[in-house]
Amino acid sequence: MAAVFVYVTARDRAEALAIGRTLVQERLVACANVLDGVRSLYWWDGAVQEEDEALFVAKTRSELVDAVVARVKELHSYEVPCVVALPVAAGNPDFLDWISAETGPQS
Repeated sequence: MAAVFVYVTARDRAEALAIGRTLVQERLVACANVLDGVRSLYWWDGAVQEEDEALFVAKTRSELVDAVVARVKELHSYEVPCVVALPVAAGNPDFLDWISAETGPQS
Protein backbone atom coordinates (compact mmCIF):
# COMPACT_ATOMS: atom_id res chain seq x y z
CA MET A 1 0.00 0.00 0.00
CA ALA A 2 1.38 3.37 -1.01
CA ALA A 3 -0.02 6.23 1.03
CA VAL A 4 -0.60 9.64 -0.50
CA PHE A 5 -1.72 13.02 0.76
CA VAL A 6 -4.19 14.77 -1.53
CA TYR A 7 -4.02 18.58 -1.42
CA VAL A 8 -7.25 20.38 -2.37
CA THR A 9 -8.18 24.06 -2.30
CA ALA A 10 -11.80 25.15 -1.91
CA ARG A 11 -13.93 28.29 -2.13
CA ASP A 12 -14.35 28.44 1.66
CA ARG A 13 -14.39 26.41 4.86
CA ALA A 14 -17.92 25.15 4.28
CA GLU A 15 -17.06 23.74 0.86
CA ALA A 16 -13.82 22.16 2.14
CA LEU A 17 -15.70 20.54 5.03
CA ALA A 18 -18.50 19.28 2.77
CA ILE A 19 -16.14 17.73 0.24
CA GLY A 20 -13.84 16.31 2.92
CA ARG A 21 -16.77 14.82 4.83
CA THR A 22 -18.13 13.17 1.67
CA LEU A 23 -14.74 11.65 0.83
CA VAL A 24 -14.42 10.24 4.37
CA GLN A 25 -18.00 8.93 4.44
CA GLU A 26 -17.49 7.23 1.07
CA ARG A 27 -14.23 5.69 2.39
CA LEU A 28 -12.22 7.25 -0.44
CA VAL A 29 -9.98 8.87 2.19
CA ALA A 30 -9.23 7.96 5.79
CA CYS A 31 -9.05 11.55 7.03
CA ALA A 32 -9.28 15.14 5.82
CA ASN A 33 -7.67 18.08 7.66
CA VAL A 34 -9.32 21.42 6.84
CA LEU A 35 -7.28 24.62 7.09
CA ASP A 36 -9.15 27.90 6.87
CA GLY A 37 -7.90 31.41 6.17
CA VAL A 38 -5.69 30.70 3.17
CA ARG A 39 -4.96 33.66 0.88
CA SER A 40 -4.34 32.48 -2.69
CA LEU A 41 -2.73 34.32 -5.58
CA TYR A 42 -3.07 32.77 -9.04
CA TRP A 43 -3.42 33.42 -12.76
CA TRP A 44 -6.98 33.09 -14.11
CA ASP A 45 -8.66 34.69 -17.12
CA GLY A 46 -5.41 36.42 -18.11
CA ALA A 47 -4.85 38.26 -14.83
CA VAL A 48 -3.53 37.73 -11.33
CA GLN A 49 -6.37 36.92 -8.94
CA GLU A 50 -6.30 37.13 -5.15
CA GLU A 51 -8.91 35.34 -3.04
CA ASP A 52 -9.55 33.89 0.39
CA GLU A 53 -9.81 30.10 0.27
CA ALA A 54 -9.70 27.06 2.51
CA LEU A 55 -7.74 23.93 1.82
CA PHE A 56 -7.76 20.39 2.99
CA VAL A 57 -5.27 17.57 3.02
CA ALA A 58 -6.76 14.10 2.68
CA LYS A 59 -4.98 10.83 3.43
CA THR A 60 -5.59 7.86 1.17
CA ARG A 61 -4.02 5.03 -0.83
CA SER A 62 -2.41 5.71 -4.20
CA GLU A 63 -4.80 3.39 -6.00
CA LEU A 64 -7.75 5.56 -4.90
CA VAL A 65 -6.36 8.86 -6.20
CA ASP A 66 -8.23 8.74 -9.53
CA ALA A 67 -11.52 8.13 -7.70
CA VAL A 68 -10.77 10.95 -5.23
CA VAL A 69 -9.97 13.38 -8.07
CA ALA A 70 -13.16 12.44 -9.93
CA ARG A 71 -15.32 12.81 -6.81
CA VAL A 72 -13.79 16.18 -5.88
CA LYS A 73 -14.47 17.44 -9.41
CA GLU A 74 -18.12 16.35 -9.09
CA LEU A 75 -18.57 18.13 -5.74
CA HIS A 76 -16.44 21.25 -6.26
CA SER A 77 -17.67 24.71 -7.25
CA TYR A 78 -14.54 25.58 -9.27
CA GLU A 79 -14.26 24.98 -12.99
CA VAL A 80 -10.71 23.67 -12.50
CA PRO A 81 -10.19 22.66 -8.84
CA CYS A 82 -6.70 22.13 -7.46
CA VAL A 83 -6.47 18.44 -6.57
CA VAL A 84 -2.94 17.03 -6.41
CA ALA A 85 -1.57 13.87 -4.82
CA LEU A 86 1.73 13.90 -2.99
CA PRO A 87 3.46 10.58 -2.19
CA VAL A 88 4.29 9.73 1.40
CA ALA A 89 7.91 8.56 1.46
CA ALA A 90 7.86 7.22 5.03
CA GLY A 91 6.09 7.59 8.34
CA ASN A 92 4.63 5.93 11.38
CA PRO A 93 3.82 2.39 10.19
CA ASP A 94 0.78 2.23 12.49
CA PHE A 95 -0.61 5.43 10.94
CA LEU A 96 0.04 4.21 7.40
CA ASP A 97 -1.68 0.91 8.22
CA TRP A 98 -4.64 2.90 9.58
CA ILE A 99 -4.96 4.78 6.27
CA SER A 100 -5.04 1.46 4.45
CA ALA A 101 -7.59 -0.04 6.86
CA GLU A 102 -9.96 2.93 6.74
CA THR A 103 -10.10 3.35 2.97
CA GLY A 104 -12.15 0.79 1.33
CA PRO A 105 -12.25 -1.78 -0.67
CA GLN A 106 -8.73 -3.17 -0.83
CA SER A 107 -7.33 -4.27 -4.19
